Amino acid sequence: MSVLDRLALRLPIVQAPMAGVSTPALAAAVSNAGGLGSLGLGATDAAGARAMIGALRALTGRAFNVNLFVHANAQSDQAREAAWLQALAPLFRSFGAEPPSTLRIIYKSLIDDDEMFAALLDLAPPVVSFHFGLPRADQVAALKDAGCVLLSSATSLGEAALAKKAGIDAVVAQGYEAGGHRGNFDPEATDDCLGMTALTRLLVAGSGLPVIAAGGIMNGRDIQAALDLGAIAAQLGTAFVACPESGADQSYREALAGPGAAHTVMTRSISGRAARCIRNRFTDWGTKTSLASPDYPIAYDAGKALNAAAKAAGENGYGAQWAGQGAPLARAMPAAALMATLAAELREAIVSFSEV
Repeated sequence: MSVLDRLALRLPIVQAPMAGVSTPALAAAVSNAGGLGSLGLGATDAAGARAMIGALRALTGRAFNVNLFVHANAQSDQAREAAWLQALAPLFRSFGAEPPSTLRIIYKSLIDDDEMFAALLDLAPPVVSFHFGLPRADQVAALKDAGCVLLSSATSLGEAALAKKAGIDAVVAQGYEAGGHRGNFDPEATDDCLGMTALTRLLVAGSGLPVIAAGGIMNGRDIQAALDLGAIAAQLGTAFVACPESGADQSYREALAGPGAAHTVMTRSISGRAARCIRNRFTDWGTKTSLASPDYPIAYDAGKALNAAAKAAGENGYGAQWAGQGAPLARAMPAAALMATLAAELREAIVSFSEV
């Protein structure tokens, strides 16, 4: 039985699990419309995960996905962190604030989070997906025994091969166009920056796993293009940020609807890992500094504090407004309406192709 058959999806559409943006209401709307709704749990703890999954299950009886971060342990470097805070200090002071005296590891990796893993086994979500890497072999085995379908992001054929060897059921081919954090397993290794099209074809041809295409996909024609590449489904993230059910704040929505959405950049300045964001004052600062940021997620502690100080002073140019290169095509409408629109566009694209 195929992955899609196991999930009983009516539409080959996966909503990307954007931590801080994907909400139970958004995920439920996508799942209820026949796609796969998702929750991003990488920025919460076990109690938060239990609450979010409980809220989602109260809104849908259909399959859904929960996503966990599986990053390598951050290596604290006090000298580098102090230099980073010193460099950020003038920005903090311009908003009448002081930088933190020290930085913390604010997000645990699933590998080291026994409480989160226990919650996953207890709640057994239909789908569990991983970003930044792969869990331990015993964790994979336990989740599969619990009946979970397992997905992993992959930015290269090599990462997809590791996923297959680990027992992952399908891979998400995350093209360089995609918004949010790059899912590459080793952030210090050379990134070939493969786009969705090339990466999807490489993984379809060589990974031996079902492939879900991601990166720059915004409408039904884009979904059909991904399916034509051999993907079993398409994952959309930025397309759902403008939905009223998302957790995006007003400044994020305004940035997505404004001219700046046409200018996304890959930056490490906000979190310490490469991530695609709408260009803003923080990303511009990041392009000018020669300092190496602290490891993820240590640098994110500083980034969140700076954004909070800026917002308190009425400045919204320091937030993590993650968005892919297709951002100008985002449409502000309820998630159910967007799913209906995507389905209609997909049907139209199929008919148009059959008439060629």
